[in-house]
Amino acid sequence: MADLPPGLLPQLLSLIDRLRDETVTFLDQPGDQQLWYNRGYANGMVAALGELGQGAALGDRRPDPAAELEGHRPMAWGRAYCHGEETGYRETYEIAGIEPS
Repeated sequence: MADLPPGLLPQLLSLIDRLRDETVTFLDQPGDQQLWYNRGYANGMVAALGELGQGAALGDRRPDPAAELEGHRPMAWGRAYCHGEETGYRETYEIAGIEPS
């Protein structure tokens, strides 16, 4: 488990929760690329924190099921989701001051 800077984990979890609350209907709104990006960003953060050994702190926060996203990936909104996911993952590591392995 990686040691995160003091106070960072609650802030990241709060951001994940806020983004997920704001994007709960993303599957119903394929035209809203920002919505899909934000949902992907939250999921990238979840993936990074899981790799950083913060699974217990994540509680029931899990990435969206891949099967729900599969048909959307080649579309503009699906690409926005993937870009958000990559960015959320990378920036979580950057903010934590840890190099991804």
